[in-house]
Amino acid sequence: MTTPQVVVHRDKDLMAQAAAARLITKIVDAQAARGSASVVLTGGRNGNGLLAALAAAPARDAVDWSRLDLWWGDERYLAADDPERNHTQARAALLDAVPVDPARVHVMPASDGPYGADVDAAAVSYADELAAAAGPEDHGPVPRFDVLMLGVGPDTHVASLFPGHPAVRETGRTVVGVHGAPKPPPTRISLTLPAIRAAREVWLLAAGQDKAGAVAIALGGAGELQAPASGAYGRTRTLWLLDRAAAAQLPPQLYPPASA
Repeated sequence: MTTPQVVVHRDKDLMAQAAAARLITKIVDAQAARGSASVVLTGGRNGNGLLAALAAAPARDAVDWSRLDLWWGDERYLAADDPERNHTQARAALLDAVPVDPARVHVMPASDGPYGADVDAAAVSYADELAAAAGPEDHGPVPRFDVLMLGVGPDTHVASLFPGHPAVRETGRTVVGVHGAPKPPPTRISLTLPAIRAAREVWLLAAGQDKAGAVAIALGGAGELQAPASGAYGRTRTLWLLDRAAAAQLPPQLYPPASA
């Protein structure tokens, strides 16, 4: 388990721009070192804000988009073009504006796809896709993602892992179908904590006063069943990217004053 690092920015727009710049650097460095890069995207207002900032960044052209694999941490189990799906929102924010290789954009199945209403079968298919992409050097059933991004919910949920929900307890599978989620829609697909922890770096994004309590709970030592965000960490780095409002309930010693 890596010790969380906390970076606090003035506001959500600056946080999104700084995170986008940080992500560009990580992707370029990974491509230089290994030939390609692998990133797990997140939805929500902060995840989409980061993607929009990335689309607007002049440095985005430093990325070789044809050598980038994109995955998702979770998805709403809705029809493929539903505006509430993370993939649909990511396309609008970034993917339609950059020359990604469609074969390397690994979209979670939709409810109008081959698995119909069977979200559990859809989850198995995504787990199989992850396993097929994992190499011997990954030492496990998922690729060792370069960066895995997660939004933090006001209740401390990450991906579609909600406090006290059975999916948080999952240790054997890498992807699960989520039933009865407390946030609509109730049916979802999500990576599990073991899959999340396979990433080299995990970045948790939170902005806004409504996230302050969740951030304080997750960074205050709560267990992952109570606060799933506390169980999300990377192999080499765990980075919390916050704005001042989301960091308002943190003790100052958790982050350097200069980062604010």
